[in-house]
Parts: sequence; structure tokens; C-alpha cells
Amino acid sequence: MQDQLDYLAKRASAGKLSRRDFMGKASALGVSAAAASTVFATAAQAMTPKKGGDLKIGSTGGESTNSLDPATYASQVPYHNGRQFGDTLVEVSPTGEIEPRLATSVESTPDAKTWMFKLRQGVEFHNGKTMTGDDVLKTMERHSNEDSKSGALGVMRNIESMKVEGDTFSITLKDANADLPYLMSDYHLIVQPNGGMDNPAEGVGTGPYKMEVDEPGVRHMYSKFANYWGDDGHFDSVEILAINDATARTAALQSGQVHLINRLEPKIAGLLSRAPGVQVQSTPGRGHYVFIMHTNTAPFDSKELRLALKYAINREEMVEKILRGYGSVGNDMPINAAYPLFDSSIEQRMYDVDKAKEHYAKSGHDGSPIILRTADGAFPGAVDAAQLFQQSAQAAGIPLEIKREPNDGYWSEVWNKQPFCASYWGGRPVQDQMYSTAYLSSADWNDTKFNNPEFDAKLLAAKAELDGEKRKALYSEMGQLVREEGGLICPMFNDFIDGVSDKLVGWEVDPNGELMNGQVTRKLSFA
Repeated sequence: MQDQLDYLAKRASAGKLSRRDFMGKASALGVSAAAASTVFATAAQAMTPKKGGDLKIGSTGGESTNSLDPATYASQVPYHNGRQFGDTLVEVSPTGEIEPRLATSVESTPDAKTWMFKLRQGVEFHNGKTMTGDDVLKTMERHSNEDSKSGALGVMRNIESMKVEGDTFSITLKDANADLPYLMSDYHLIVQPNGGMDNPAEGVGTGPYKMEVDEPGVRHMYSKFANYWGDDGHFDSVEILAINDATARTAALQSGQVHLINRLEPKIAGLLSRAPGVQVQSTPGRGHYVFIMHTNTAPFDSKELRLALKYAINREEMVEKILRGYGSVGNDMPINAAYPLFDSSIEQRMYDVDKAKEHYAKSGHDGSPIILRTADGAFPGAVDAAQLFQQSAQAAGIPLEIKREPNDGYWSEVWNKQPFCASYWGGRPVQDQMYSTAYLSSADWNDTKFNNPEFDAKLLAAKAELDGEKRKALYSEMGQLVREEGGLICPMFNDFIDGVSDKLVGWEVDPNGELMNGQVTRKLSFA
């Protein structure tokens, strides 16, 4: 009974159970009205965040080359920096709904070609300037500029025109897109003064915390912004420490040096969950660990060689030995059952030595070493995963050679530059955003250099298709094109595994990204 009562109390403290419903369910468990009232009052008190305190996060993905310019964000520390000082127009809730941020409401024309965002008034930037519609417009123009090399460029290319009228920012699309609000939640699209045109790496935004110290690859310090427009962000300060070594990161959490860590290694998650003062939070979602091949670079310009490598990887073994069950098997496309309109009928690709040998022979490869680059920071267990891949490929006669790269510089010098490497994706809320960001031929973050006119045409058609079943069919065809023709080897979808001090309260499951989709500093508080 106590377990059930504790469960009800947690739902009440999260605001998901009214007092009336709580009392009724507690009564059904045989709890007296007086006792139930006490439990509910305690739970309700927990709903009110405690203000103050200095929060410290230990994060992988910090490099000396990191910039505060949101257009450049490609790893975890920059992503979390943006969550401190910046805001987007909208966010995606843990349950997949659009939530207002700098836009208070979103409407569209019936054909889903023109979208209107009503802007929040009285919002102040950290430099004292009041946010205007022009700041929003300039932000979107900068990220739409080919020269910006923005990580959001792929999702901006369907925009025909943008304008501001009064308190409304509007976007007119070349082709209709029912998912446009989800695209505007992209974490690169942080609204900056004058759109960041003057100094995009200044670290000035409208978020709950103001940047105080910026030491790329080392630490970043933020203080509570006194004139922040929102009612979240409960800490006095936030410090993000770049701790790329997984062992050091875990030790920092256990010793109390930090209160939160990301990328907890699956092989120690079970053990750490039994340690005093620490909670392990595991969240299934859309994130995936991958090996990516540039389809325009030899020898990966051979479809036969790409298929040989796809059949030469043992996905079940990888989920078991690398993820330790904290995830699921992938199918060489970036979409899983966590996405709306997922097609579960697509055949699962399996490890098949005979097919790998057959495709390798057809590829005509000369037998020279095929270099796969990896690093500890690519994803938890990436080096071990590469070695497993090497062993399973060897059984098919494929000469895979592993080159271990340093963590520092991996995301600037290896990923999206070298033709075959380990990587990760956090996923996106909807298929359109995932495909537009990384598989549209013109996308700047097209890290497999996938260039398929048929795919591009289907993506545009899916954006404009308002019929759910027809849209699902298009996404299914697109997924199969990526699976068969593309350079993505996706062996597994990972859970987000975070380590959390028990001094913090307010945790909620969010499949959109690690550390509650980066919202921990906004939603958590000290107990």
C-alpha cells in the first residue's frame, strides 16, 4: 500500500493529480482522510520550488573550440549553455505539445503555409535592451543565411518570407508544413539582440541566467538574471563544468562536486543507482548512437560497400554490451517508435555474415583498411562499440581499422569532416525536423552527405501533406530510402541516462533530450 501511496503523492507533487482525485484514490487504499490530507499537503508543498543555491553540472561535450554562438552548437556543453542564457519562440513539452516561450501563441492559415507567432511583450535581454519583433526577425534571417552554417539551416530552407507586424512575427513557407512550430523549437534558434548579427558569440539572450564566465573546454558560469520574464530558473547561479572523462564525471557526482551529470555510462548505471545520495534517471527517447559514412567519398560512395558494413554490425550484441539494456535496436534510419507516424512494418535489418560478404565482394573494394574514427566523447562506450563492430565485420572479411581520436576537437575536426566516424544524435520531436536537419541534400548538418532527389521530393511532399495516413506513407518511403541508399549505420537507440543528486527535486521524464531536454536548471530546485 505504501508504494501505491508514494506513487500517488509523486503524481500530486507533479501537478498531475487533483486533491479530490488523490483523496479518493487514497481512500480506496484504506488510508484515513486525516492521513491522506497530510500526505497531500506535503506533496503540494513539494510543488513550490525552493529558491536559491548554486547548481553545478558536470557535462561531456566540452571543447576548447566551443563558441557561445547558437548557430554552432554541435555538442552537449554548448547546448546546455544555450539553455541558460537563451530562449526560443516555443518549446516542445515532455508529452509532445508545443509550449509558449517568447511567443505566447501560434496560429496558421488553413493551408499551413503561413504561421503567426504572437510575441511576448516586456521581455528584456541581459544587456538591458527590450526584445522586439525585429530581434526575432533578424535571428531567423541569420539562421536562414547560407553563410551562417547554422545547425538549423536545414529546417529554415522552406521559408519563402518573414515579416513583423505589431506584436506578431509571421512566416510564409514555400510549401505547407503542419509541423512548422516544432521546427521553431530547434535549440539553435535562440533569439538574440539584433539576431546576433553584431556579435553572435556574446552570450546575451533572454534566458533565466546571465553569462559571467566563458572558458571553453573548462567551465561556464551564470548568475540569476534579475529581470528575467519567466517564473522558472530557481537557482542563484549555474556552473557548467566540462568533464569529458566518464569516470571523472561520475566521481564528481558521487563526491558532491557537481549535482548533475549527463551521459552516465550504461555499464555503471546499475551500480551507481545503489550509491547513497545519487539517483539514476533513465529516459527512453529518440536519441541514437551511430556510425556515419560520407556517401560522396570513396570507398563509401559504393552502395554495395555501405550495405556490406550495415549487414556486418551485430545490433543485438551492441544493445546488450554497450547499452546494457538502456536502449533498443536501430534499423539504419534515424526514426523509431517514439516518433509520431512511425511505420513499424519496415523490416528489421539483422547481422548477416553471408549478406555482408556478398555485398563486400560486389563492391570491388581492394581490401585496404577501412578507417573508422571514434572517441570516448562520441557517445558512451563508442570505443568499445567500434571494436565490437570491427570484430563482427572481420567475420565477413571486411578489414575495419579503428582510429581513436582525442575528445577535444572531435566535433570540430572529425564529425562532419572525416568520411567514417562514430557519432550521436539526440533526435528531434517530429520526423520532418530530423530529416530536414540531417538528410535533406542541402542541409548543412547532412553528416552522411546523403544526396537523393527522390528523398528530397518526398520530404517536401510530406511537409505539405495534411492527411495523416498519406504523410505516414511518405515518411515510411523516406525511411526506407535512407535505410537502403544512405550512409547511416544506426545500430541502437539510446536511453538518456543522467546522474542526479538527491538534493534536487522536481525531476520529470522528458524524451526530447538529456537532462530533461536541458531544462534542469529551469525546472529543478534544491530540496
